[in-house]
Amino acid sequence: MSEDKPGATAETSPAEVTAIPNGKGHEPGDDVMATAKTPPALIYNIHFTLPVLQGNHQTCLFSSIMCLLQFEGKTSFGMSVFNLGNAIMGSGILGLAYAMANTGVILFLILLTVVAVLSSYSIHLLLKCSGIVGIRAYEQLGYRAFGTPGKMAAGIAITLQNIGAMSSYLYIVKYEFPLVIQAFLKVDQPSGEWFLNGNYLVIIVSIAVILPLALMKQLGYLGYTSGFSLSCMVFFLAAVIYKKFNIPCPFVDFAFNSTVSAVNVSTMDPGGEVDPACIPKMANLNSQTAYTIPILAFAFVCHPEVLPIYTELRNPTQKKMQHVANISITVMYVMYFLAALFGYLTFYGEVEAELLHTYSRIDPYDTLILCVRVAVLTAVTLTVPIVLFPVRRAIQQMIFPNKTFNWLRHIAIAFVLLTFINLLVIFAPNILGIFGVIGATSAPCLIFIFPAIFYIRIVPKEEEPLRSAPKIMAACFAGLGFLFMIMSLSFIIIDWTTGTSKAASGH
Repeated sequence: MSEDKPGATAETSPAEVTAIPNGKGHEPGDDVMATAKTPPALIYNIHFTLPVLQGNHQTCLFSSIMCLLQFEGKTSFGMSVFNLGNAIMGSGILGLAYAMANTGVILFLILLTVVAVLSSYSIHLLLKCSGIVGIRAYEQLGYRAFGTPGKMAAGIAITLQNIGAMSSYLYIVKYEFPLVIQAFLKVDQPSGEWFLNGNYLVIIVSIAVILPLALMKQLGYLGYTSGFSLSCMVFFLAAVIYKKFNIPCPFVDFAFNSTVSAVNVSTMDPGGEVDPACIPKMANLNSQTAYTIPILAFAFVCHPEVLPIYTELRNPTQKKMQHVANISITVMYVMYFLAALFGYLTFYGEVEAELLHTYSRIDPYDTLILCVRVAVLTAVTLTVPIVLFPVRRAIQQMIFPNKTFNWLRHIAIAFVLLTFINLLVIFAPNILGIFGVIGATSAPCLIFIFPAIFYIRIVPKEEEPLRSAPKIMAACFAGLGFLFMIMSLSFIIIDWTTGTSKAASGH
């Protein structure tokens, strides 16, 4: 502990000296430990350099941890599960049936299980690092591990990853919302109505729903909307299961069905044999199988949100936060598998990359499917504020690292971010291709590479030597991240050169 750490410097700015764990300033003579009962706020603003004034790095580390222990989070266990579950649950669930069609049921289950276990292990690495140095901000873990370059790398990765995710969510709102309204109103030929213009609708949704939620001071307040968002996805799942038993196989397209008054469709061939197109494949390897690996690898991206949720958890411990993560991942794992399974068993090889579009091929005016589309739109809309929080924290860490909480800055960053994302979605929809590359680069860093290398650097050699089993496992985990990154980028480049578009990230 005698060597200098990047996170502990002898010189501190006045803002750092007056920063206390609830993000507010205090007079130099005040007792820092008297803040145990103050309302929780933006703990990520602290560099934990206040105790350095005592001139002892060991005291610095101990006092930092004590400050964290005395910080009183307000968010309940259940609300934390909702928030983390909502962060995991992206629009990628709509593509999992297509992934299963290209891997087979058993291979898909194996891959999904492996990714879920790896995601839980990754969160374990983050929480272990956080516990050792007493820091609950992803960027500050990067700072403690590699100094300013580590902080900037983590901050940039979080910003790009989450801006890409928010853009894709609003992109869905822009293109799906007008179609849903059009179907509900049964407008076959739109004649320029403003309420069928996706650009107007995405602005209205951003101002009326997303911005007010993004202005919340703490992530914990979004637990209720996260719970509602997850309820919408449970409704989606229930509809997928219900439709499995109501759609015959092989199904008949709406265009064909509307020209035939009565079509007797059966899974049986005239000879009494089951139609081969209606037999599920347990394992399936084809030209598209490789594309599904990155989709599944990034299916549990929630790592930028883990530490902020940990900060606001009531009576937080590493074990308790790991339980929050494990429950969230398990619930999402079950939902992912069931949605993929029943979606695949409905359409088999005919399933499209976007599951709901396949239902529209049967009946574009199906009321249940229209309600499901509204539910999915609601879910992705309510996920945007959750994803925005870590971006705002990353920007504050990079640009205003020594500033205490300020409402004006808090609101301004959210407003500028949403304005920027709206402009991207409205005027540069093709930018999603660029974000595909960014996602293929930043997601492996945030899930695999950064937690592993931070763990190797932060955990003291006295506690775990470089050749110890945990650090060797962490090194292999980082190597796996590089492998996923190379695979994802390769598939995207192949898509661009061949003119197809099949590689995608989980969010």
